[in-house]
Amino acid sequence: MILADERRAVCEYARRLTADGLVVGTSGNISARSGELIAVTPTGVDYGVLTPEDIPVVSLDGSIVEGKLRPTSEMPMHLSVYTKATDPDGAPITGIVHTHSVHATAVSTLVDEVPAVHYMLAAIGPSARVARYATYGTEELAESMLAALEGRRGCLLGNHGTITYGDGLAAAYSRAEQLEWLCHVWLLARSAGTPRLLPSEEIAHVVEKLRGYGQK
Repeated sequence: MILADERRAVCEYARRLTADGLVVGTSGNISARSGELIAVTPTGVDYGVLTPEDIPVVSLDGSIVEGKLRPTSEMPMHLSVYTKATDPDGAPITGIVHTHSVHATAVSTLVDEVPAVHYMLAAIGPSARVARYATYGTEELAESMLAALEGRRGCLLGNHGTITYGDGLAAAYSRAEQLEWLCHVWLLARSAGTPRLLPSEEIAHVVEKLRGYGQK
């Protein structure tokens, strides 16, 4: 079985999507890249019953290389990130997480950028933009997403959800969680009053600090 480790990881994180409340049913999708191949969740399959053998493997042009199930309908977004997006620090992009998380989706209907209520917005970049709405699974959505991702590691998708990437699924998934948490905090604060926001200079400062964060 090719991409055995990546297919196992996709299964693991797909199950976490449901457990962590980042998707409902079979919504959302996950992929992991190794070389010129991508392991990605199949379309319309309950994540709770997925096995590594169920995970399709596709090439960078979208052709199925191995697996009996059809890949996610959002392949245009995944392929666009892997072939056209650039990490702000030049890191490899080897994992993508797309969610329909409740708070982030709600925020995507209200603003054009996620308000800077907390410095961890810097995990995404100088800001987190909201991509213009387009029908799911279309090239139009992929193009809108790419514009919102420029210089960032994630974005909201207008009236839809979120997408984040990283060097590995752990990094991409962590950013999806952070983005949902930030949106939740802003909605809570906004419901009680007018939130104080951090200036863009502080977010830019934290972006720099995060480059040296953690164990290296």
